[in-house]
Amino acid sequence: MLGSRCMTITELAKRMSELSGKNYSQSLISHKIAKESLRYTEMKMICKILGYRIYIDIDEIKLGR
Repeated sequence: MLGSRCMTITELAKRMSELSGKNYSQSLISHKIAKESLRYTEMKMICKILGYRIYIDIDEIKLGR
């Protein structure tokens, strides 16, 4: 997602800090991505910064439909 917007993790962290008022660093974001520990609110913020939307759809195959 970052590559498609020509943005570095450092720039993303800076924008997240500006939007949220919290301190996000490049290492913190990298760690959260590597450990798969992003909060949903953080993912929403990342999507907003990068111009993406999050969609949640029902998996009809798992429901047998």
